[in-house]
Amino acid sequence: MEETLDDSSKTAMLPVSDPSRPDSFKGSAMTRRGAYAAISYMVCAVLLVMFNKAALSTYSFPCANVITLFQMVCSCSFLYAMRRWKMISFISGEPKTASDNSVGMIPIKTLVHTLPLALAYLLYMLATMESVRGVNVPMYTTLRRTTVVFTMIVEYILTRQKYSSPVVGSVALIVIGAFIAGSRDLSFDAYGYAVVFLANITTAVYLATISRLGKSGGLNSFGLMWCNGIICGPILLFWTFIRGDLELTINFPHLYAPGFQAVMLLSCIMAFFLNYFIFLNTTLNSAVTQTMCGNLKDFFTIGIGWVLFGGLPFDFLNVLGQFLGFFGSGLYAYVKLRGN
Repeated sequence: MEETLDDSSKTAMLPVSDPSRPDSFKGSAMTRRGAYAAISYMVCAVLLVMFNKAALSTYSFPCANVITLFQMVCSCSFLYAMRRWKMISFISGEPKTASDNSVGMIPIKTLVHTLPLALAYLLYMLATMESVRGVNVPMYTTLRRTTVVFTMIVEYILTRQKYSSPVVGSVALIVIGAFIAGSRDLSFDAYGYAVVFLANITTAVYLATISRLGKSGGLNSFGLMWCNGIICGPILLFWTFIRGDLELTINFPHLYAPGFQAVMLLSCIMAFFLNYFIFLNTTLNSAVTQTMCGNLKDFFTIGIGWVLFGGLPFDFLNVLGQFLGFFGSGLYAYVKLRGN
């Protein structure tokens, strides 16, 4: 990827993805900008899991879908304000001072083009949020580590993307480590495990869709986020209404507690930045790289989750499995940075 950018991108307050970037090949090396996007994603992901877990478990908030709805509303509000104040643009190469040519700030044709991405995003958000509830944090991150396998399969189906032997070997280490780490958790919740694997599948489809539309749709990261919000927001609002989640939220006993409100606010802020860095990391690097970044940040998620929320017992097999998983993630990062 060339390091030169057009004038509008040079003056942007935040970096945006480059849809004109050619497809990532199995031997492409990560740029410095791509590395920054990957690290920023990992920081936001760790914090978001902690805030969501605190709302759903510590405060026993019963409506995961409502948290997702709040996150969408906040994200669209941030994007709308920044676009109106000419701080960002939604279309790649468009000056930030350009006037809005439609009510939704995005042409209708472009919205239709991003509809598959928005639907994949909605399924990804709902499944991911629900998966946090029924599984302890260490086991959640262990099971989520197998997402990379689903991502590689989906990328092969959509783009016929193939990977080198070192990449496949690093993924195999991660999967083996995940099963070893989870072998002690014999009293598992079948529903919780099923939802986590469903979240893995939806995540793989979502990231692969970003990888394709992010390079062909003409939108930057902010534009893709905006389309997701205005398409999925009304759908999720209707869904939470017919399920009675909005009524449960109004009657929630800790709704006005300062601690709960602080957790919800921080969750919404982190969700905004997380979604931005997911788009940026996936379009600058690849869907598999984005998934591997999720594995690398698990070290901090597991450590903090163990201290704050408890969960999986400490034993040799669990430590061995976690070590293999982190070693596989580190091996992939090394191969990617070297461009082998």
